[in-house]
Amino acid sequence: MKVKAFKWTPGKLKVLNQLKLPQQEEWLTLTTYQDVALAIKDMIVRGAPAIGCVAAYGFVLGVKYNKENPQKVYETLKNTRPTAVNLFWALERMYEALKLGKDIEGEAETIEKEDFEINLKIGEEGSKLIPQEAKILTHCNTGALATAGWGTALGVIRSSYKQGKKIFVWVDETRPYLQGARLTAWELLKEGIPHKIITDNTAGFLMRLKEVNAVIVGADRITANGDVANKIGTYSLAVLAKEHNIPFYVAAPTSTFDLNLQKGEEIPIEERSADEVKNCFGCYIAPEKSDALHLAFDITPAELITAIITERGIINKPNKEKIMKIVGFI
Repeated sequence: MKVKAFKWTPGKLKVLNQLKLPQQEEWLTLTTYQDVALAIKDMIVRGAPAIGCVAAYGFVLGVKYNKENPQKVYETLKNTRPTAVNLFWALERMYEALKLGKDIEGEAETIEKEDFEINLKIGEEGSKLIPQEAKILTHCNTGALATAGWGTALGVIRSSYKQGKKIFVWVDETRPYLQGARLTAWELLKEGIPHKIITDNTAGFLMRLKEVNAVIVGADRITANGDVANKIGTYSLAVLAKEHNIPFYVAAPTSTFDLNLQKGEEIPIEERSADEVKNCFGCYIAPEKSDALHLAFDITPAELITAIITERGIINKPNKEKIMKIVGFI
């Protein structure tokens, strides 16, 4: 792998500062769970699977190396981001491991290893849906930077490309943090995969021009009926894809499913600072006195999704019955 978002050594977690990419590859060394919580909250580390892995190591730093109260560590890390379910899944797994007297450092390492292996399987499964020649549109960043490595939606693209398929990627810039323009394009350059960055509002016209063969996105939470929470702008792409008869795929590990929630309306949607909309990396692009709305995620209903790609298989036209058959025993 040419791209890695974080590296663990006993007592230290190094994270690649994703706010500095692509201009600078800066690694930060985190030694406390508070450092880890801040890195997640400030989006130095982002992407649902990566957040889960990093939170697990944050739990280790707090409980094992700094001898902090486990409940306090758990709650601090849990309250960093409200939408990505992998965060809660990983922390609950870590807390349960602690209660059972397991080696929590080993458990965190297992979570990371499993995520990487799961991503490879998602890539393998998803590549079955990609024709020998395809122009794929993707949103946000769902690659190695958002996971333990390889990626989910970008992992499908990566696997397809490695198989020798002729792949071209349209990269949505993904306002306001520009995870597509800054991070996905950076990963694709590292891998030598052909691509072009587009403004978010270019996608629909490209579809009309028949320049898009498929849309592949990731997910931060999937409910029991197949509704998907993902980076803001995903819903718009799904509507556009349906209008233009283009397959719309979601790639995510089974750990992203939240079977306690029945439908998308139940998912808490993170609202971030208005300043992140008005300020682009230190430069104000809007009047300071104007207010702004910054919803970090939106909900795409299951009926707009062609298939959900998981490590356990592909869920075509997802609904509760199909999801329970594949995911229900987690």
